[in-house]
Amino acid sequence: MRALPTSLLLLPLLALTAAASAQDVAVRGEIVHTQAGQPIRDGVVLVQGGKIAAVGPAASISIPQGMEVLSAAVVTPGLIDAHSVVGLTGYLNQPTDQDELDPTAPSQPELRAVDSYNAREPLVEWLRGFGITTVHTGHAPGALISGQTLIAKTHGDSVEAAVIVPCAMIAATLGESAQATDPAKSPGTRSKLVAMLREQLLAGQEYRRKRGDADESKRPDRDLRLDAIVDLLDGKVPLLVTAQRHQDILSAIRVAQEFKLRLVLDGAAEGYQVADAIKAAGVPVIVHPPMMRASGEMENATMELAARLHAASIPIALQSGFEDYVPKTRVVLYEAAVAAAHGLGPEAALSAVTIDAARLLGIDGRVGSLEPGKDGDLALYDGDPFEYTSHCVGVVIDGQVVSRLTR
Repeated sequence: MRALPTSLLLLPLLALTAAASAQDVAVRGEIVHTQAGQPIRDGVVLVQGGKIAAVGPAASISIPQGMEVLSAAVVTPGLIDAHSVVGLTGYLNQPTDQDELDPTAPSQPELRAVDSYNAREPLVEWLRGFGITTVHTGHAPGALISGQTLIAKTHGDSVEAAVIVPCAMIAATLGESAQATDPAKSPGTRSKLVAMLREQLLAGQEYRRKRGDADESKRPDRDLRLDAIVDLLDGKVPLLVTAQRHQDILSAIRVAQEFKLRLVLDGAAEGYQVADAIKAAGVPVIVHPPMMRASGEMENATMELAARLHAASIPIALQSGFEDYVPKTRVVLYEAAVAAAHGLGPEAALSAVTIDAARLLGIDGRVGSLEPGKDGDLALYDGDPFEYTSHCVGVVIDGQVVSRLTR
């Protein structure tokens, strides 16, 4: 990916014929990164009925007559943003489009991202134009338990059309950002944060026990908050814990082991300091955006974090994260480029926003690589995707050409 011929960097996106149908398209690339094997030179990806039908060298793929053909210098699987708040947070940065965090209570696991997600938010289209076809998004860090997350395609006019996993994880935060700024309010310390989290989990265990009572008269009334906690305890969804300081990372691991939770670490700015503990616990990490400002609890952040965790054989993915200022979202393509330049390398960086992200999110059966049977999600570039001078020149989602812009 570092040494593409000059001719490839200049190759434009070409629409050669009219589309045979709305979900039948062939994509041809001078280099096709399938993420399921070695890159293919002069490759073709054939998409029919919204699914990938065939992948291989152009000489071995027969393109049906009349099918639309798109061409580009580099073709990759549609990129995956492993953690965002886009769709809940909006580009206007006004109260009317800021649904990512409810500050009225420290713990609200019952808040569903699907009830706030705006599939028509311009930021969703903005990300799509860079080749990002799938986002894991939802309630933001900043509260002990802020709510649920979802996984959606970046195409569709409604939440029903866009969402592929309605409840992906339950988002929590350990550290300064989840502590109350008013000393009269709670939680005010790390110990209080962890105690309150344990209290929620213990209440969930008791609720689950009573709900299974043979005597219906003894069963508790339905409790949405505790229903969500039971899903964590039963392993139906992971607990996504944003933790930057090393002691908060270790606390998250300790609680997860106590209650046998599926844990995913988010951010982990000081994760390199406790990489052995993370690896021993078998916990994956959605690494903070490399270009995130190193201040506050991020003061020991490094742009080499992804490289260091990857070298330690810890599963990672990359993210755009949560931004509390305009334009409200980063672009994971650029974050991956910076990670690549700071030790991760282009191949591992591409994996971290495609197949590795898909595996971490549990959606690798559908997306993340270009293989027959998977969703027809592709990104087309006029050069190396991680070069600043390259552009995304086309995006395909479920076989539909959803962008022909040069961005």
